[in-house]
Amino acid sequence: MEKFENFKIALVHDFLIYYGGAEKVLEVLAEMFPQAPIYTLLYDKEKMRGKFEDREIHTSFLQKFPKFLRKRFRWFLPLLPTAPETFDLREFDLVISTSGAWCKGIVTKLNTIHVAYIHSPMRFVWDYNERYLKENRKEKIRFLLRPILNYLRIWDKMAADRPDYLIANSCYTQERIKKYYGKESVVIYPPADIFTDKNPSPTLPFKKGESGYFLIVSRLSSYKRIDVAVNAFNKLDLPLIIIGEGNQKKYLESFAGENVKILGWQSEEKRQWYYKNARALVAVSVEDFGIAPVEAMSYGVPVVALRDGGFLETIVEGKTGEFFDAPTVEVLADGVRRFLENESSYDKEKIKNRAKEFSKEKFMSEFQKFLENIEK
Repeated sequence: MEKFENFKIALVHDFLIYYGGAEKVLEVLAEMFPQAPIYTLLYDKEKMRGKFEDREIHTSFLQKFPKFLRKRFRWFLPLLPTAPETFDLREFDLVISTSGAWCKGIVTKLNTIHVAYIHSPMRFVWDYNERYLKENRKEKIRFLLRPILNYLRIWDKMAADRPDYLIANSCYTQERIKKYYGKESVVIYPPADIFTDKNPSPTLPFKKGESGYFLIVSRLSSYKRIDVAVNAFNKLDLPLIIIGEGNQKKYLESFAGENVKILGWQSEEKRQWYYKNARALVAVSVEDFGIAPVEAMSYGVPVVALRDGGFLETIVEGKTGEFFDAPTVEVLADGVRRFLENESSYDKEKIKNRAKEFSKEKFMSEFQKFLENIEK
C-alpha cells in the first residue's frame, strides 16, 4: 500500500484466547500488514493452536496474573477498560484495532491515525444488560454488577470517540453504532473462508444408511443459544453435529440425545469436511454478522437461521436458506421441517455464488480502498 509505505503500523485486538470470526479478521489484517506487531489484552498460545505464533505480540498487564485467573478473565471486569489504555503506541503512525468491546479505547498520540473495526458495540452492557444480570443468579453479585455495568456503558460510549474512523462489520452493527454511540461508520463485511474441495475425509460419527446430519459451528456460550438447537433436534430425532468450544460444553452434553454429537474443537481440515457434507447449517443466536453461515454456503450448503441480525444480510430466503422467527425449540423445529419440505429446490451453485460476495479478497480490496481514501 503506497500511501502507508513509510508508516509504522500496529494492530490491536481484544483477546487472543480462542479463534473465532473476529480473529479471522485480525488474521487477514496481519497478512495485509506483515510487519505490524499485535497488541492484545490476553494471549493464550495453547488455545490459539499456532495462530499468530510467528508474530510479535504484546500483551497488557492482565497477562501477568496467574493462569487460573486469566482463564476467568471476566473477574477482571473493573480492570478491563484500563488495560487497553496502558498500551504504549506512541511510535506508530497508523493503528488498526479490531474490537467487540475494549480495544477501540486505546489512547494514541495526536498525529496517529486510529481506524477501529467494530464487531459489535459492547453487547453485555447495551443489548443484553438485563439478561447478563439475570444469568448471575446471586443477589449480591447482581447488586455489585449493576453499577459496574452503568460505568462500563459510560466508558464504552467515551471510548468510541477515540478512533478517527469507525468501520462496522455489517449494516446491523452500523445501526447499533449509530444508536449507542451516536457515530457514523462505514460497512466492510468480514472475510469468510471460501473453501475448496481439497479436504480429507474423517470418519463420520453416524452409521452408514442414516440420514444426513445438520451442523452447528459456534462458540459454546450461553448467548449462542445452542441449548435451543439441542432440544429441538432431540425432539425432531434428526442427526446434529456441533463443532466448537466453550463453557457450556458439559451442560449441553448432559441433555443431548444420541442423535446429537458434540465434537468440541476440530482441525480446520475436519471442519471443512463437516461443512461440505452437511445437509444444512443451523444458526440460532442473534449475530452482528455471523461467519459460519457464509462458510457453509461456500460449499453450497443451505442455512436454517434466526431471522435477525447479520443473517438478514447474508442469507437469501428460499435461495440460500430458511429463516425461523424466534430462538425457541418449537419455532426452530418448524423452521427445520420447512427446510426439509423445500430441500430439493436449493441450487448449490447459486448458494456458492452468494458466499463469494463475502470473500477474503473482497475484504482486503475494500479495506485497502478505505485506507487510501482517509486523510493523512
